[in-house]
Amino acid sequence: MDKIFKKPESIRDVGTHYCPGCGHGIVHRIICEVVDELDIRENLIGIAPVGCAVIAYDYWDFDVTEAAHGRVPAVATGIKRVRPDKIVFGYQGDGDLAAIGTAEIIHAANRGENITIIFVNNTVYGMTGGQMAPTTLLKQKTATTPSGREQKTHGFPLKVCELLSVLPGVVHSERVSVHNPQNVLKAKKAIKKAFENQIKNLGFSIVEVLSPCPTYLGLTPQDAVKWVGEEMAKEYPIGIYKGAA
Repeated sequence: MDKIFKKPESIRDVGTHYCPGCGHGIVHRIICEVVDELDIRENLIGIAPVGCAVIAYDYWDFDVTEAAHGRVPAVATGIKRVRPDKIVFGYQGDGDLAAIGTAEIIHAANRGENITIIFVNNTVYGMTGGQMAPTTLLKQKTATTPSGREQKTHGFPLKVCELLSVLPGVVHSERVSVHNPQNVLKAKKAIKKAFENQIKNLGFSIVEVLSPCPTYLGLTPQDAVKWVGEEMAKEYPIGIYKGAA
């Protein structure tokens, strides 16, 4: 019998440190499948963030460097400008990209840097204890909003794809999700498109991935993915905000 499903060559055969039901593992695999299909593994440089994915290089079998908190786009810009022949991508969470890294992502996007950013949004700070993130939903309870996020005190959830889509340097801005198999396939298509844009030297691409965090949502893995599809996707509609499918 032919084997039609296997581990991507670009992913390492190691145990995971992610919590049960976390979406990072799915996104890691999607990236590796795309890397293998595009045959860019030996020409690829990834930048890992500060956050739950801080040791992403333990799982990816290609070159990965580290960046200070929020500085992934700045590091990616430097690498790409020095080595324009390389395919460079950043991997960031919502605390990393949308809080301390807001200036870096906006200016890299506005300059139209020819890089790819994968933005995993789970609406909470995961590594540091479940505090409110810029993307935390209104009324969502976190370690620092025990009664729920309030607009008057904490402001509105930050919508990154919508924000970046108005910048002329952005060639592609898309939001996807990994809360069910159908959306996982769509997420893979979007990530592949973002890498292809860079290969074609088209400019800056970002793919935001809605992802469950069962631990800090206080839900089972099953209920966490349901929450992403039913609640989170209301605040963060899935779709292409700039660019072509």
